[in-house]
Amino acid sequence: MKKNIFAYVIASSACLLFTATVFASNGSTDYKRMAPVTAVDTTGNTETVDAVTLRNAMHEFSSLSRQERKSRIKEAKAYLKEYKAQKKANTDSDTNTLLLVILAIILPPLAVFLHENALNTKFWLSLLLTLIFWIPGVIYALIVVLT
Repeated sequence: MKKNIFAYVIASSACLLFTATVFASNGSTDYKRMAPVTAVDTTGNTETVDAVTLRNAMHEFSSLSRQERKSRIKEAKAYLKEYKAQKKANTDSDTNTLLLVILAIILPPLAVFLHENALNTKFWLSLLLTLIFWIPGVIYALIVVLT
């Protein structure tokens, strides 16, 4: 999954970088008949890019020297890390928190799971506390959700 996302980020960034040069070098109208591909840049804007442009960008990326490819991959990783941080910052809204608090009172382990997005030790501890006695499970789930 991570490799697919990483490959898509590299492909889309390479496509966005080289789209202008490909259109400038090839004046044919065959691009209009190709199926469009949606690429997302680092600012969240979407652009429709055709398959030929994407293929040309990937070919140009693979023809780069090893050091240039490493630097591009490093840059793509930095963009991906920045995107994940922005996404995490935007998903922590008041509505989500309110819904998680309500869910923490009704079903504490589910609220912890939805907050953490994984079956980690916090989830298992919440499940154990809820099964032993309901109130400690609710208190722990509220602590996890609100911090």
